[in-house]
Amino acid sequence: MNEVRSHAVRGWCPGALRPMPSGDGLIARLRPRTGAFPLGDVLTIAGMAGRHGNGLIDLTRRANLQMRGVRPEALPALWNDLRAAGMLDDNIEAEAVRNVMVGPLAGVDPTETMDVRPIAREIERYLTEDEGLWRLPAKFCIIVDGGGLLTLDRERADIRLEAVRVGSGIAVAIGLDGVGWVGATSEQAAAAVAMHAARAFLAVATDARSRMRDLTDDARERLRSTLAPHLEPLYGPPAGEEPRCSLGRVADGSATIAAGFAAPFGRIEAGVLSTLAAAALELGASEMRLSPWRILYVPLSNEQAVADLCALAATSGLVTDARDPLLAIDACPGAAGCRSTSLETRAAARQLASMLEALGCRSAHVSGCAKGCARSKAADLVLVGAGNCYGVLRHDTARGETHLFVAPARLAELPVILEAS
Repeated sequence: MNEVRSHAVRGWCPGALRPMPSGDGLIARLRPRTGAFPLGDVLTIAGMAGRHGNGLIDLTRRANLQMRGVRPEALPALWNDLRAAGMLDDNIEAEAVRNVMVGPLAGVDPTETMDVRPIAREIERYLTEDEGLWRLPAKFCIIVDGGGLLTLDRERADIRLEAVRVGSGIAVAIGLDGVGWVGATSEQAAAAVAMHAARAFLAVATDARSRMRDLTDDARERLRSTLAPHLEPLYGPPAGEEPRCSLGRVADGSATIAAGFAAPFGRIEAGVLSTLAAAALELGASEMRLSPWRILYVPLSNEQAVADLCALAATSGLVTDARDPLLAIDACPGAAGCRSTSLETRAAARQLASMLEALGCRSAHVSGCAKGCARSKAADLVLVGAGNCYGVLRHDTARGETHLFVAPARLAELPVILEAS
């Protein structure tokens, strides 16, 4: 069970039990339960990242943590530490499918429709105990969203559960990627209905790696028919919310809810994480919430405590201002952590940050190669590694066809180069 396996299938996601080789060693991914780690566990994770890895931790788009640079010979000790802390899944299969995202302010946001964490916990229990669900694709994702200040409306998921108001009551809407909203159910039945949807997907999927959005029209209709007996009509789909970037003091009006800080390009040093977790404990917090935006949230209601924690985060190199241009740029690890490129992508991204306004760009992506691991959707400006240069694209992805190239040493000239092209 506890072994490192090579994996040729594209789309493999690392775990703690099945880490993934990278340019700086193994990557071990830790999935939180209901979107949060107790601060004691955060301190443990930071310590393990230093003992067993290179001390670097990534925040992923799937709201997980990744320890980088883990040495193969250190895996038994890492597993023992994780097991002792209660953070190790029973087996690789259960770990791989426990992909559940919850809004980062669930249970503390007074504006949310409902605290959906009990539903998420029940779904996680199904996923870890029902062996039939272990056949779900590695990237199959379930979102459970209670609404409020920080919704997950713009995040993609194979199965989406969203709390909605129906008259004087509350229901849970069920949506399927590529299919749409299919109906509603009660809070008590929501987890079971979501699992009916997952099993129905497995029954109609023809490829072990396909996702909900890949189903044929016929398969979608069969899935709808299977789910119909478990659902009530949904009168009007949930109203989607624009994505928000709440950093620093997160508040509902005058009420302080949490402190939020982002890691540039999703990277945080273990020492910094440990310092923040220890300070948060001293200030009365109990846990750290993860988000798909690579922002960490610490629920706190004391305004001075939030101010102190945000000040510490800012002096530690994290971002607490939503206007910081670094937040507009996605960048892969580059040569420091990947064998697919010789380019220092994050140094280029920091240089690019100062030029975004002049370039008229609201988003940018710096990728060491055409795989585009850091961002799948299009960006206003893309730099993609092509040998020792960057290919330059506008309003495209890293997989686009490049005709304009710039050497890293000439990045400062990019506004002039683009204007002349």
